[in-house]
Amino acid sequence: MERRTLLRAAVLGGSSAVFGGTLWRGAAYAAPAQPGTGPYGALGAADANGVRLPSGFTSRVIARSGQTVTGTSYTWHNAPDGGACYADSTGWIYVSNSEINPSGGASAVKFSSAGAVTGAYRILSGTRQNCAGGRTPWNTWLSCEEVSLGYVYETDPWGVNAAVRRDAMGRFKHEAAAADPVRKAVYLTEDETNGCLYRFVPTTWGNLSAGTLQVMVAGTATSGSFTWANVPDPDGSPTTTRTQVSGSKKFNGGEGCYYADDTVWFTSKGDNRVWQLNLASNTYELAYDDSLVTSGTAPLTGVDNITGSSSGDLFVAEDGGNMEICVITPNDVIAPFLRIDGQSGSEITGPAFSPDGTRLYFSSQRGTSGSSSGGITYEVRGPFRS
Repeated sequence: MERRTLLRAAVLGGSSAVFGGTLWRGAAYAAPAQPGTGPYGALGAADANGVRLPSGFTSRVIARSGQTVTGTSYTWHNAPDGGACYADSTGWIYVSNSEINPSGGASAVKFSSAGAVTGAYRILSGTRQNCAGGRTPWNTWLSCEEVSLGYVYETDPWGVNAAVRRDAMGRFKHEAAAADPVRKAVYLTEDETNGCLYRFVPTTWGNLSAGTLQVMVAGTATSGSFTWANVPDPDGSPTTTRTQVSGSKKFNGGEGCYYADDTVWFTSKGDNRVWQLNLASNTYELAYDDSLVTSGTAPLTGVDNITGSSSGDLFVAEDGGNMEICVITPNDVIAPFLRIDGQSGSEITGPAFSPDGTRLYFSSQRGTSGSSSGGITYEVRGPFRS
């Protein structure tokens, strides 16, 4: 999933286009691709679930907030948010956070090898506003509290082992986490208007009970080199972690975070940007910035959770906007992959692929009601690129 240049994309009359050369600010552009399409083609009419999908894809509702998950006696949580999938000997598991305060936590749905729901259960309770998070290479789920002086909780997707609070990972307004098995570190975003990007380096890889919390240090430009500096007091009190290190790079509302192939991709919702951290060269740059789109409509607004597929495509969920998950391809084409109709008061959360890459799970956090009790969790199945 390598990208060596900045994304240059614009939408002109509903078309997507790719730009080369220097950072594009309204210069000449290449001919647009077919109107409204990306690698999967144009979106069709809304299906029975209100989801607009490319040809060959179908959706189903997995769970609804306040209702029992089909085939189980478990009541699904309110405000479903960040999520991830885990391979299981009999199928797979989808984990989902609950972004309510108090009593956030997280739940899981278990599937058979054929995709049938076989169980649902709680894996974390008694926490606050669990927003995004991230999976670890040792198959645990890091559930992050999006509150001032929030914690990270390491949970068991199978619901066997008790969740553990990981104090060493710092106390701040946590959003997402992404594990890097090469450098043996976990990257963490912070949902503040002047938030930072952090790196937690465990003393022992695979054990998050102790380690060093570091913050990214860089200039104010949108690209350049960066370093890491230790956060003197990860407890964040009385001085917040984001203000302890001089020169720490600020991001306007850190959101989703995803690692692949020596690269960390993360989003900042306040300025609608997708950032690219090149770990092999210790450089950073923009992968997407809607302020650079000077003609037509920006293809991606309200950037939030982010994940990737085996093809190298990035899938970015919108918080608001027109309720789309957009795809960004390795050659920097950006286009809608799906859209949910009739839910403008909601946001899309928790995109995650099944282990075999044939199913995409995600939620509409507030559904048609616009309330946290109206959340809907979906599955989309179809011919995803591999």
